[in-house]
Amino acid sequence: MKTLIILVDGMRPDAIADLPQVKRVLQKSAYTMHAQTVMPSVTLPCHMSLFHSVTPERHGTTTNTYAPQVRPINGICEVTRKYDKTSAFFFNWEEIRDLSRPNSLDFAFFFRGRTVGYDIANEKVTQAAIDYLSTTPTDFAFVYFGYTDMAGHRHGWMSDEYMTAMNASWDCIERILAALDDDYTVIITADHGGHDRTHGSDLPEDMIIPVIITGGGVEKNFTLGETLDDVNIIDLAPTVTKLLGIPADEDWDGKSII
Repeated sequence: MKTLIILVDGMRPDAIADLPQVKRVLQKSAYTMHAQTVMPSVTLPCHMSLFHSVTPERHGTTTNTYAPQVRPINGICEVTRKYDKTSAFFFNWEEIRDLSRPNSLDFAFFFRGRTVGYDIANEKVTQAAIDYLSTTPTDFAFVYFGYTDMAGHRHGWMSDEYMTAMNASWDCIERILAALDDDYTVIITADHGGHDRTHGSDLPEDMIIPVIITGGGVEKNFTLGETLDDVNIIDLAPTVTKLLGIPADEDWDGKSII
């Protein structure tokens, strides 16, 4: 079983509740709209916690500047490499590069959102992921969309511009799902939410994220439409390794959702 994480930066659960794209996906998924992220609810710390299954207190990155770990903890990419699994990244915010160590990725596609605009960059990332994953079997892949977070900071979370970005991001997600074969289990999630034009606090608007599990492996592990309980962002790394049939790292704190 292959696994893909699609992360929509700054995606609040209440922003997607009425989207027709989301309703279609949920019919074929197990999910929660009440998962928790970590503090500070900031992009890179949250991603580091997702990939390394520990809180920022342990991995040491507490801002959007990567902090080298004093006592390094393996992330998803290092664990997949250890067990001879392949991995690939598709992203448009360059700090995502810090989630994997050198020589742990088999393929990476980066298209700079700050230069061309994240709306265009989301489209480029989508097509790159489709082109690569539909032709190159990959055990673990990660797709990052930055358009929604940019819209939230510029115009405000839940603004018309933010919702336009959310709709566009989910159009991209549906295109990717349609292109994948049934061997992929897909986890769709966010790093954090947001309020006003910011995030980083312990407000529910910042801390609550969706986690949606869909694709080929769902019916083997869940009941379609099942609501998941007690899910934290640090649980996603051990869920990925469980789906891949390899051990979680002994230093990880999270638990598999499966």
